[in-house]
Amino acid sequence: MNNKILIGLYVPLIEKSYDIYIPINKKIGTVKKLIEDGLRELTDNSYIIKEDSNFYNKENGQIYDVNKTVRETDLKNGSKILLI
Repeated sequence: MNNKILIGLYVPLIEKSYDIYIPINKKIGTVKKLIEDGLRELTDNSYIIKEDSNFYNKENGQIYDVNKTVRETDLKNGSKILLI
């Protein structure tokens, strides 16, 4: 599992938390889209995808650049992020 990390994701819009494995070689924007598509499916389309949503570091509020790969960020196993 050297190509994935386990993150804690909190989605305030639906007040749910998830532990998710994400690939480190994909761009943040791609990972965000895949997660949002999954959330929409899990919530029977009640989760509404917004174009301006972003991942935020839960500890310091840092916004993750959608054009960087996960590997290029400070994300690691156990990181806590928000999807807002």
